[in-house]
Amino acid sequence: MNRSLLAAVVFGSLTSSALAQDPQSFDRVERGRYLSILGDCAGCHTAPGGASFAGGLALDTPFGKLVAPNITPDRETGIGNMTDDEFVATLHEGRGHNGRRLYPAMPYPAYTKMSEDDVRSMRAYFKTLQPVRNEVVSNQLPFPLNIRLAMVFWNWLNFTPGRFQPNPQKSAAWNRGAYIVEGPAHCGTCHTPKTLLGGDKTAMPLVGGTLQGWFAPDITTDTRKGIGAWSKEDLAQYLKTGVNSFTLASGPMSEAITHSTSQMNDEDIAAIATYLKDSGVGGNSAKPTPIAASDNAMRAGAAIYKDNCAACHRDSGTGDTGLFPKLAGSALVQSDDPTTLAHVVLSGTRAVSTVGAPTAPAMPAFDWRLNDAQVAAVLTYIRNSWGNAAAAVPAGAVADQRASLTKTP
Repeated sequence: MNRSLLAAVVFGSLTSSALAQDPQSFDRVERGRYLSILGDCAGCHTAPGGASFAGGLALDTPFGKLVAPNITPDRETGIGNMTDDEFVATLHEGRGHNGRRLYPAMPYPAYTKMSEDDVRSMRAYFKTLQPVRNEVVSNQLPFPLNIRLAMVFWNWLNFTPGRFQPNPQKSAAWNRGAYIVEGPAHCGTCHTPKTLLGGDKTAMPLVGGTLQGWFAPDITTDTRKGIGAWSKEDLAQYLKTGVNSFTLASGPMSEAITHSTSQMNDEDIAAIATYLKDSGVGGNSAKPTPIAASDNAMRAGAAIYKDNCAACHRDSGTGDTGLFPKLAGSALVQSDDPTTLAHVVLSGTRAVSTVGAPTAPAMPAFDWRLNDAQVAAVLTYIRNSWGNAAAAVPAGAVADQRASLTKTP
């Protein structure tokens, strides 16, 4: 496949002459609508119970609160007064209306890889939305972080503008998957660990990251902590339905599946799976020695598990596919960061509901029933049973998580 044809497939730019000539043609608007799905725009810019894309959803960052703005074409409170070039600059450079610098909670470090034609197609779609008047104060960071000029320094350290470049040594499907993952889907925004300043640790792409009280898991080819044991079909099923034989999606990933991946076409889901299974990152991390069953925490954890968990997850940790996640051999269970495990045990969770998997089973909260030491013990037991191996969970980490969840509205 020649380079121009490869690029056309990757960027989805094999379009009609009408699309190229008419910036508001149906084809371009429809393409922009689909790109907004790839970019999960509704997931951040729609508040619970609010109008689509009217903003108002609070994002808790390590530095304070940011609120997603209104991106409907309302001229006073939305982006109706934004020019097309300003919209492009927003996604490619992190500079909004009148050149205002944006914070990377708006993932322009990923969107910069999108083709300009794709960005302008998105702009065409957003122009067709019903304008909604909803004034949002986006920047609620404390002083001095609320001074946007600081982003000059942040960008110098953490932001590399530029479009995605296809790899001619890889297939069109691989390149399309890479473009989606690294660009519009901005997977690394959650799944790549961050520096103290909130920038991506570029040497550790997709190995997992902590945000808003959850741990976005490793999605590299690591066979123990990542998706190395998953087939392409397993990945595709998870992205389309939120469920496969390994796990069920909940928390922030359930929102991404609801607003984005479950609505992607099958070809793009297959492309994402192709890329993630051959991303060039990951491998076989060294397996630690499991904590002995005779350990006090393990013995306490076994009793707690039997009383509170085994009815659903089974004595063998195998769970029930589609209803209760498998704990034995689970990559998330064996992650270095147990944040999600503590979150789920303390607060409970509900799995995503999709057309392909509508049940949405739930796990109850145990914060009222188990103290910090008991939660730590049962998690330590789960992380070191049925062939699993991972570090013990300290009671202090559970206490910190409980306090953080208590503060979260």
